[in-house]
Amino acid sequence: MDSSNLIPKKLLLLGSGELGKELVIEAKRLGLEVIAIDKYQRAPAMQVADHSYVIDMSNKEILSKTIKEINPDFVVPEIEALSIESLKEIEKEGIKIVPNARTVEITMNRDKIRDLASNELKLKTAKFNYVFDSEDLEKKSSSLGFPLLLKPLMSSSGKGQSLVKCKENLLDAWNQALTNSRGKIVGVILEEFIKFDYEFTLLTVRKENGENIFCEPIGHEQYKGDYQCSWQPMKLNQFLIEEAKNMTNQILNNLNGSGIYGVEFFVKDNEVIFSELSPRPHDTGMVTLVSQNINEFELHLRAFLNLPIPKISLLKPSASRVILSNDEFTNPSYTGLNEALQVENTKVLIFGKPTSKKGRRMGVVLSSNDDLNIARQNADKAALNINIIS
Repeated sequence: MDSSNLIPKKLLLLGSGELGKELVIEAKRLGLEVIAIDKYQRAPAMQVADHSYVIDMSNKEILSKTIKEINPDFVVPEIEALSIESLKEIEKEGIKIVPNARTVEITMNRDKIRDLASNELKLKTAKFNYVFDSEDLEKKSSSLGFPLLLKPLMSSSGKGQSLVKCKENLLDAWNQALTNSRGKIVGVILEEFIKFDYEFTLLTVRKENGENIFCEPIGHEQYKGDYQCSWQPMKLNQFLIEEAKNMTNQILNNLNGSGIYGVEFFVKDNEVIFSELSPRPHDTGMVTLVSQNINEFELHLRAFLNLPIPKISLLKPSASRVILSNDEFTNPSYTGLNEALQVENTKVLIFGKPTSKKGRRMGVVLSSNDDLNIARQNADKAALNINIIS
């Protein structure tokens, strides 16, 4: 038997949210044993994994000990709140980190990815400053000008991000950023506020041989840094698409780890501006569950398992709309599913999170139609029908 065609048996998922849940489902279809880890019990991916553990993944000793005991073929991070020292140590011992420990470290810290993109690769980004002491806030903010965005150096889904319109609001924004920061870094990034025309995600698959494969651009809208809806395809001038691909190639050729990457861009006055990058399936890419012949989760697996990736094609224009909670509940229930599922070519995914809080993403609606505008309208309509109750 040709051992090169054998699929590894064991995958360890670090972080067990809704994106991890879909990744586990695809992994199980390929026959993998999956162990899911998170900081709380009954996280979404745990509900479909073979085994699960609750640990503090930011603790180097605990994370390293757990990984060594499980001894997986692959460690797949789904979140940023991890001990990078542990991942580096484990990687040196021969366990594969997806895409690699260096990429995880660079992309989990806004300063490192921004330094790589802007300073080393000379890509167009928003102007920025780092602040590690509150006494430097006003001086460095003034050099950028107001309004500006103040963000934790390490966070996700817009947590701790503030739009600061004047210097009187700086200290409150600083405190909010540090409260919502992940990791032990005491510092923020001040970022030029760009009144962009629109933004989009370029899902990109990097294969083991270094080839980068691009999905159709995905348009999306965010509120306070958190995704609210997305649609595919997004109509863009071909020049802008090629520019985004060129920038993505430069970044991924530097990071050089196989898997899927969610690369976010702004467009202003016919200019592409690099925004963010995630080395894993992207929340805006959940639309690919209905829009593409191979969804982003399967693409991620195929890439780091070194399995064939045939041509990625668009099945039908599609859209997504998140389902948000308006209150705090334990073991929440959902109403309006009957009405939502009456909408043509529409799916509802309830993530199964054991608790809700105001603004937390609890599910998503996916809809397809030959007319993209109708797909977007149907996703919005179905999502409005669903309410979260105790």
